[in-house]
Amino acid sequence: MHCPFCQHEDTRVIDSRLTDDGGSVRRRRECPQCSERFNTYETAELKLPAVIKSGQRRESFDERKLRVSFERALQKRPVASNDVDAAVRAIVDDLRRTGEREVPSRQVGELVMRELKKLDQVAYVRFASVYRKFEDVHAFREEIEKLERDLPAMEALPLPLVGGGKRK
Repeated sequence: MHCPFCQHEDTRVIDSRLTDDGGSVRRRRECPQCSERFNTYETAELKLPAVIKSGQRRESFDERKLRVSFERALQKRPVASNDVDAAVRAIVDDLRRTGEREVPSRQVGELVMRELKKLDQVAYVRFASVYRKFEDVHAFREEIEKLERDLPAMEALPLPLVGGGKRK
């Protein structure tokens, strides 16, 4: 690694430690030329599959877009950001485990709906209305009725700590 101060071609690792989340290694380095010290962070570069959009266009998976989708659906809903982070991680892990080089955007959307259903029913219906392109109130009613049929299975899930209250 080049020294960022004097551009010397080699530096020495003084100390290595895992970061708090365990996802990367922090290395403390020293330049033998100028004696300056600095930190570097090493993370595993894992390739996520490309996303095939509806028009057959392909684009790289973008975790930011995924997070924005959750934030829009969950706007003004009592869901902790840690829960959103866990849902995003679950989707990224699922996509990585597929082992595929490409996945259809439809599959990503279904994963988002699965996670939103666990987090917040209102956010789930919001997302579903856009994702499935609901045309009228009848489509909303059908989705809500389907959600209500699934409710007994959902009752087994722990209640969220944020927002209090009981499920109806």
